[in-house]
Amino acid sequence: MSTKPPASPSLRNAYLPLEVFRQAVAQADVAISITNLDADIIYVNEAFSRVTGYGVLESIGQNESMLSSHATPHAVYGEMWTALMAGKPWTGRLLNQRKGGEQFLAELTITPVLDAGGNTLYYLGMQRDVSDLHRLALQVKNQKTLIESVIDNAPVALALLDADGQVQLDNQEYKRLSALLDTNAPAMLLLEKLQPDWRDRMLAAKNKDVGEGKRVADKLLAVGFSTREVRIDRPGSAAPRWFSCAALPIAVQDERTDDFYALAPHTYLLLVVSDVSALRRGQEKARLATLRALMVEEEHAAALRESLSAALFRLEGPLNVMDSIEHVLQHREPGMAEGLHAALKDGRTHLESLRQLIPQGCQEAMSPVNLNEALRDVLDVCTPRLLANGISIHWQPDAVLPAVLGRPMLLRSLFKALLDNAIDALSMRGWKEREISIVTSRAKGQAQVSIDDSGPGIPAELRFKVFEPFFTTRGTQNGHLGTGLARAQEAVAGHGGILDLLEAPGGGCRARVELPLAENNIEEHAENREYVHEHA
Repeated sequence: MSTKPPASPSLRNAYLPLEVFRQAVAQADVAISITNLDADIIYVNEAFSRVTGYGVLESIGQNESMLSSHATPHAVYGEMWTALMAGKPWTGRLLNQRKGGEQFLAELTITPVLDAGGNTLYYLGMQRDVSDLHRLALQVKNQKTLIESVIDNAPVALALLDADGQVQLDNQEYKRLSALLDTNAPAMLLLEKLQPDWRDRMLAAKNKDVGEGKRVADKLLAVGFSTREVRIDRPGSAAPRWFSCAALPIAVQDERTDDFYALAPHTYLLLVVSDVSALRRGQEKARLATLRALMVEEEHAAALRESLSAALFRLEGPLNVMDSIEHVLQHREPGMAEGLHAALKDGRTHLESLRQLIPQGCQEAMSPVNLNEALRDVLDVCTPRLLANGISIHWQPDAVLPAVLGRPMLLRSLFKALLDNAIDALSMRGWKEREISIVTSRAKGQAQVSIDDSGPGIPAELRFKVFEPFFTTRGTQNGHLGTGLARAQEAVAGHGGILDLLEAPGGGCRARVELPLAENNIEEHAENREYVHEHA
């Protein structure tokens, strides 16, 4: 090999003396060895001595097999020699041993050195000790296995969501939760109920600017929340379910090479879900017993109010007639008029005393009300009547129905009155098709509740008359039975809503209630907080 610089000026800067190549190989920090075709060592560098423990003079003339610990499978050596004999390089790992007998894992690359004719003259070997790297990789793998085992066997559902709302990691309990709620995205369902703007908060925390780590961390804190409980009602479900949830924000460094010097954390949200339905059902049983008693008491009070109001209404008629007669007698028979006046005065005094006996309605403060929960309570209370009359219920709630601002007990009484009317319609003797469908939905800032029955329906001429006070079709042949719906309409109007009676799609009657959502009517109701509704 010539040591003179090439004649061409264009290649002069690319020329390096042969000694530079020798020194570069000798001082390289990777163990290098050169062998003949029988794998006898003819050259090693200092790094080879550091890695193997064999000095330079000890190594020359020895076969590379002196490094074998005889723990590497023969198949690996077979693969290696097959590649080398074909004139191809080979890279792999061998379990070697140092001079003192200590084993180490060597990552080895062997390259055939060919002459101009393509014949192999020597083998160039480069190896490095990757024992620590292998140990670290195994530790990471083992930890990952242990963590996954713990997560999969955890009694709570876990789901890790990225900033785009995609689930990146979950466990078996989460998969069971998907089947339980009959949805591929239970995390979305729960987060929509608990924190509707969670996605916007996640995207706000997704920041790629250098030096923004602190700001991203602050934004992440606004994404998460501590333990919150949510109730889920699913269409066709026999009973609601309750879940205790917590969302923990997590930021990890981006592993991409181009972000090596940049603070560009990835944002994640860990959702932890625990099914507390069994506990809540026990509490609900006690609560429903209390609620049933309160509703029965309120119904009795409402019936008494209605009866007394009807009696007063009817008594007012004769008194008004007598008052007119008194005015006539004052001109013709003053003596009789005076006696009639005294009788009228006593009558009105007693009438006012009777009016004072009318029990006052329940006075409730306005608060956010989940209509699904209110309707479920009413269904639970009415279950004995439904079963006794052989009525089947089709329950189709909107799983993420927002709350309305209202009076909880009054709304329950409203829906119970509508359901009682539907049950009355289906309880007619000889009526065979007995089904009630209850659907909740939301549209244009309104929460909608539709209660459809398969009964005889309400004649068109009575659809407005049924809202008159004291009106009833009970005991008549007009079709839909039940008391008047004046109190129900008054309750809906007191919440700024609408109550319509329509013909159900399959026949029968549809009672449709529309109430403004809480976020739309808080300001409106703030002006009327002194309003007290009486169930009359």
